[in-house]
Amino acid sequence: MTVELRHLRAFLAIAEEGSITRAAVRLRVTQPALSRTLRQLENHLGVRLVDRSTHHLELTGVGRAYRDRAAAAVAGVDDVLDPLHVGGRPVRLGHAWSALGEHTVALLRRWRTAHPETPLELLRIDERSAGLAQGRVDVAVLRQPVDLPGVRALRLLSEPRLATVPADSPLAGRASLTLADLVDQPIAVNVETGTTTLDLWPAGHAPTAVVQVANTDDWLAAISAGRAVGVTTSATAAMYPSPAVAYLPLTDAPEVTVLLAWREPPGHPAVPDLVALAGETVGG
Repeated sequence: MTVELRHLRAFLAIAEEGSITRAAVRLRVTQPALSRTLRQLENHLGVRLVDRSTHHLELTGVGRAYRDRAAAAVAGVDDVLDPLHVGGRPVRLGHAWSALGEHTVALLRRWRTAHPETPLELLRIDERSAGLAQGRVDVAVLRQPVDLPGVRALRLLSEPRLATVPADSPLAGRASLTLADLVDQPIAVNVETGTTTLDLWPAGHAPTAVVQVANTDDWLAAISAGRAVGVTTSATAAMYPSPAVAYLPLTDAPEVTVLLAWREPPGHPAVPDLVALAGETVGG
């Protein structure tokens, strides 16, 4: 049997929906037809990708590992077939939140001056690899390492952590805060891409209430509304200034390392130039 792109799209839809029924509706095919397509892919690969033995459909360990490779392959084909990219496509820089903070605008402007023939697209993707795992970007700004085959990473800088509190909070008037100052407050935690966990606090002295959010916008909204306080880095203060919150130095929290990551070989010929320019922009 010849595997076609539709087999990969079928598997990815099932993986994303967590249900063959919902995936079939999304792809506008019948459930039996979609099940056959999945079996054909599994038979070709000689492995089980989806575990159907439980009440809820789940990917197998092999299926989870294969998902990112399949997503990258589909993204690559879609990009090649995009009429807008026939004459050369932009280089895509992904980030999960706050990009490069205060250095973001400088990088975009320096790139436009140095490489006017190649647009630079900045894409926020609410996923831990900022789209790199799925092939949706060529380079990604990361604030935590990702374990992906064939990926190289360059350390760009370290960012100090900041406490973020509602502007009308009694804490907002302080010059700086410590982790202990936040213990009795609900903590907004970005469970998808954030670097803040309760492990920041000493064992037995962590906050007891957590407000879970999925992205920076929701995180900021929760704090602005007085539902929680938060911990972030200086990049967020630069990219999301707001009169509704106060950003304060957090004196006893470790800094966050910012990485630039890309695949080898690069997915775009301009990747080496972007990596070099980012290093120059941040360092200079």
